[in-house]
Amino acid sequence: MIYLFLLLIVASIFACIRYKRPLFLTVPFAGILLVMIVQIAMVPMGFFETIRFIFSLR
Repeated sequence: MIYLFLLLIVASIFACIRYKRPLFLTVPFAGILLVMIVQIAMVPMGFFETIRFIFSLR
């Protein structure tokens, strides 16, 4: 999984430099956010209950 993220980071930096669009640098952050949402959705509780539980941990 870490190699996939490293590949995603390298590809987005390459695309940013090649196409001169800094928007490509947001792709790794979107990928991490997507993985977090998928991991939360895999919990057998409801989505919002899971979110409340995560933020109530201390």
